[in-house]
Amino acid sequence: MKVLILHGWGGSDNPHWQAWLAGEIAKQYGTVSFPLLDNPHFPSKNRWMKQVKTLLSDFQPDVVICHSLANILWFHLCHDGEISPVKRLLLVAPPSLSCGLETLKSFFPLDAPSTLFAEEVLLVTSDNDPYMTPEEALSLQKALGTEMNVFHDAGHINAESGFGEWPWVKEWVLQ
Repeated sequence: MKVLILHGWGGSDNPHWQAWLAGEIAKQYGTVSFPLLDNPHFPSKNRWMKQVKTLLSDFQPDVVICHSLANILWFHLCHDGEISPVKRLLLVAPPSLSCGLETLKSFFPLDAPSTLFAEEVLLVTSDNDPYMTPEEALSLQKALGTEMNVFHDAGHINAESGFGEWPWVKEWVLQ
């Protein structure tokens, strides 16, 4: 199994659950790619898309795990349509599709894609994420036509909200 982990704005270094997960996958002799995307604190949609298209082509993952802004990046890649489908896709804590943060303006706004280029997709949100309301999450779930797990009081599902070691995500990946 080959797993590609894509971070959001600013990266997901230790103690973020994505950094922990990369280590856990490697411990199980899984093949993992957890790249630092170009200029993560001041990201460019076009540079990130080019970088991830190359990663997808070269690494050919079975599983892709996106957190935060990486979900929006994945949606842009889906709209572009120049990627190969993966077996499993995990979309964790996407921000609102109309996020207005100036630093991220090249990514927004956008519509949900009509296809996610994955055989199996799970959307994971929190009922108190500062970047997406529960109503926006439900609307996104309907637009994507996928299953959704809503975690209670999990914030942005990152290190700041207590998600360093996250056994649930490890089980999801390794199942």
